[in-house]
Amino acid sequence: MILGKLPKKKNLVVFESFHAKQFSDNPRAIYEYMKEHYPRHNLLWSVDKSAVKLFEEFRLPYIQRFTLKWFWTFPRAQYWVNNVRLPRWMPKPKGTVYLQTWHGTPLKKLGLDIEEVHMPNTETGSYKKNFILESEKWDYLISPNPYSTEIFKRAFHYNGKVIESGYPRNDVLTNYSATLISNLKKELGIAEEKKIMLYAPTWRDNEFYQKGKYKFEFQFDLQNWKKEFGDEWVLLSRMHYLVAENFDFSAYEGMVYDVSSYPDIRDLYLASDLLITDYSSVFFDYAILNRPVIFFMYDLENYRDQLRGFYIDIENDAPGPIVQTEQELFQAIHVLKDSNIQLDAKFTEFKNRFSSLEDGHATQRVVKAFLK
Repeated sequence: MILGKLPKKKNLVVFESFHAKQFSDNPRAIYEYMKEHYPRHNLLWSVDKSAVKLFEEFRLPYIQRFTLKWFWTFPRAQYWVNNVRLPRWMPKPKGTVYLQTWHGTPLKKLGLDIEEVHMPNTETGSYKKNFILESEKWDYLISPNPYSTEIFKRAFHYNGKVIESGYPRNDVLTNYSATLISNLKKELGIAEEKKIMLYAPTWRDNEFYQKGKYKFEFQFDLQNWKKEFGDEWVLLSRMHYLVAENFDFSAYEGMVYDVSSYPDIRDLYLASDLLITDYSSVFFDYAILNRPVIFFMYDLENYRDQLRGFYIDIENDAPGPIVQTEQELFQAIHVLKDSNIQLDAKFTEFKNRFSSLEDGHATQRVVKAFLK
């Protein structure tokens, strides 16, 4: 690209999160840290047109993706900070430092480790080739723990510098106050005395409407949930960003909240007392809070054996019970809702293995490592 040959804009850092549609995750944590500690750097967000309103509400400096101004600015940045892959046609100009933060400790197989890709309009060979072409652009890759480092290098075919630091996005999970949690409840419109369950499942590669838009159906009945837990609890439903469903929870107003478009899941972790997930990597982060996790894996055999496969022996290593039916799910909630998870040896072992670097200073380590 000819614009990549133009002189660099020294100290210009351009951030993107989840295809330029979110103000979240590791790029957000790095942006907020740099804004406070590196005033000489020019920090700018690359933003998809669908997310412009969000970035304006947060009063963030941005350029709209794929506009003339963007093509003039993005290739001239000294630094790129991103948490997913860039478009394949976007070459990395000489002299640009590309920090790939990625977005989770892997449970399910990634990149070159996926034996057969089941996503729509995606051929396994080209999917893997595209991963290799992308990882060649990275100058630095963040890893949250030694386990991830080993997998990332192989699955991304990556031979560059790894910053094994913990995740910047998780610093807030060790540096928070009761006031913050109280304010989050107010912001979400939840009564102070209510306890919060967060339901955050992932997407299924083979259940889709079209490429990039995946189906999802609840596998427990909300009316039954309301009867069982509605007096004491509220349920926050957080779908993966690739899930296309628009859920109508109007029949459960004040009890079930759709927080799929909430800007950053980190706030939802902090506000909630218990997490229900499946194969999403959210549980690696949530465990830092020492709060209960339940794995609602109603399609475990199919997901494990047909779709993706796992890196860890989830049935033995999960830091919480695995359940497959609504009855088992509700039973597990009753057992865990008042328990002290820190007394569980398996939970402690899990934390020692995956969260030993999460000390609240990951962002500082990352920024020091990639800034020239």
